[in-house]
Amino acid sequence: MTHRETDLLARHGIDRGRVPAHVALIMDGNGRWANRQGLTRNEGHAAGEAALFDTVEGALELGVTDLTVYAFSTENWRRPPSEVRFLLNFNESLLLRRADELDERGVRVRFIGRRGRPVPKRLVALIERTEARTRDNARMTLRIAFNYGARAELVDAMQRAVDDAVAGRLQKVDTDAVAARLSDPDMPDVDLLIRTSGEQRLSNYLLWQAAYAELAFVDTLWPDFDRETLAACVVGYQRRDRRFGGAVDAPDPAAAPPASAAPPPPPPGAPGATSA
Repeated sequence: MTHRETDLLARHGIDRGRVPAHVALIMDGNGRWANRQGLTRNEGHAAGEAALFDTVEGALELGVTDLTVYAFSTENWRRPPSEVRFLLNFNESLLLRRADELDERGVRVRFIGRRGRPVPKRLVALIERTEARTRDNARMTLRIAFNYGARAELVDAMQRAVDDAVAGRLQKVDTDAVAARLSDPDMPDVDLLIRTSGEQRLSNYLLWQAAYAELAFVDTLWPDFDRETLAACVVGYQRRDRRFGGAVDAPDPAAAPPASAAPPPPPPGAPGATSA
């Protein structure tokens, strides 16, 4: 463990044994951040790159094993064509610039989402090369949700289940059968899902995998997010009691009288009362 890692954990009082294994991020607020700076929306998206990779570094320091980020949704195609082109080119150049860095840090990169049209073939080829290059890395898995929507993922999983049932490869549809047909069957459930910019909705993101996730909505706009903000969210996570649908009676000690306290006297006229 490096001195820097110790500093991050110590500064925030984080219990390494209870760090969420899988953190998911909705990186929201690039446009609003750009507006406040007098910049274009595309410049806001570009500014988010530094936030992403500082957050990746923070996740590595904390010992997070899986980090999933929402890069481009199935609904983002509705944005202005110039912004869509920028986002596609930006994600492509980001992979070209950062693949070495991620590989050197032992990060396995995987993509979830549809890879057919309208995703450019050159981008799909680059995605597949990056996945192949980093497939044996085991320090952390960085999943990038690109052309992703949770409803589309579930529809695709159901279609695979139907096809397998018709072909005789599937006899029963249950949670295991669905999970095995999602975009990445190896993805563990999300422990902590963070959305930036103050918005409080899931936006069609990881609806299956985040069924029991703890949710954190922070006001920070994405380009201002960093490893310190991530660590603060982990602190909040560690204060919560995760029950997964169960319940445990835990009476409030303050509500019970001290063991040595005498019971209150019965009211006058009640059985056991004495007259003065």
